[in-house]
Amino acid sequence: MGVIDTLLPKVKANLILEHSADDELLRGIIRAAVSYAESYQHIAEGWYSENAMPPTTEQAVIMLSSHFYESRDGSTAGFFADNVQASQQVWDTVNLLLRLDRDWRP
Repeated sequence: MGVIDTLLPKVKANLILEHSADDELLRGIIRAAVSYAESYQHIAEGWYSENAMPPTTEQAVIMLSSHFYESRDGSTAGFFADNVQASQQVWDTVNLLLRLDRDWRP
């Protein structure tokens, strides 16, 4: 099972999403979030396809995937409608979690 399929049920649980109608959409969103994590952490593209993902990075990817899904139409809906600062807080938290596992070598 690849990293995308491993993360899919975790992202769906985070979204409280029980149907499978959006599974392909979610796989693409998760793929984008994993790619963001690899880039942010200065590791090779596809690293997490071959290597274990640390728990902090996994949580960041789950949070970012959920954010992408809930904001996919470009608006602030759902949780983000109540607090316009919430979207920025998601990015701040995701980046903080990803920094914990970042490769700081030049």
